[in-house]
Amino acid sequence: MSTAGRAAADDDGELERLRAEVRDLRARARVRPLISQAQGIVQERYALPDGESAFALMQRASQLYNVKLRTLAGVLVTAPRPAGSETLWFPRRVRGPEPDLTFTRAHRSGSGSRGAVLKAVLRSTLAVVGTDMGNVQLTDRARGGLTIEQHTGLTADFVDFFAHVGDDGTACARAARDVAQVTVRDVESDPVFTEPARRAILAAGSRACHSVPLTTASGLCVGMVSAHLDQPLDGLTTAQTKALDTVGGQAGRWLAWHDRTVVLDALEHLHTLGRDGRGSSFRRS
Repeated sequence: MSTAGRAAADDDGELERLRAEVRDLRARARVRPLISQAQGIVQERYALPDGESAFALMQRASQLYNVKLRTLAGVLVTAPRPAGSETLWFPRRVRGPEPDLTFTRAHRSGSGSRGAVLKAVLRSTLAVVGTDMGNVQLTDRARGGLTIEQHTGLTADFVDFFAHVGDDGTACARAARDVAQVTVRDVESDPVFTEPARRAILAAGSRACHSVPLTTASGLCVGMVSAHLDQPLDGLTTAQTKALDTVGGQAGRWLAWHDRTVVLDALEHLHTLGRDGRGSSFRRS
């Protein structure tokens, strides 16, 4: 390689390093305010001496129940405050059985791993649609909209741009609003997208997409799985949409169960730690 070629390659490498650093900073900025808000609540509620102690208790509950710290914080800041006279945070909670998932056995491990189930949701959806690009989003309790939780085959810039989406301007937002599957046959011409969103999707190599809401038994949308294709799409068959309805319905019911059971178990454990250690110092593991 010539000296000029090496210099150009070095410049390209440095540019990509800087872009990755910016993406990482943006990702941290999206999560940090939520974690800080949750720390403040825990510190005040249990009279802890500092935010580090609050973080340590959140971390212990997160690790014990295999619940992401971000997920735990999102539920913590939106859940009603524990009643002062109650030993338990959720004393009248009714525990239901774990819903069955016919498209995967990931949940049979007994770990309550939401990540494993979401990977199976994405894998099953891509198999039905016949592509290798896609992502899973969940509803954001604290901010509204949808947040990416799993993805495959998509560029880092795509994941950064769509890390959190609001209530309009994308196919997934429309599918969440209408609680119905949405097919975009041609990304380049479909009016559902804002122009920045369209450019970001096209830059990732997606020319068509199909979004499937993840719904509870009562019909509430709790997430979205989307498949992206590198060519315009004529449409899906009835059999395909029916299979995707099954995946979306089963996944939505499982996610609702997980929130009511595993996530609340983690919060209950956090409450026990804080109540028993009121006023004490803790350090993260």
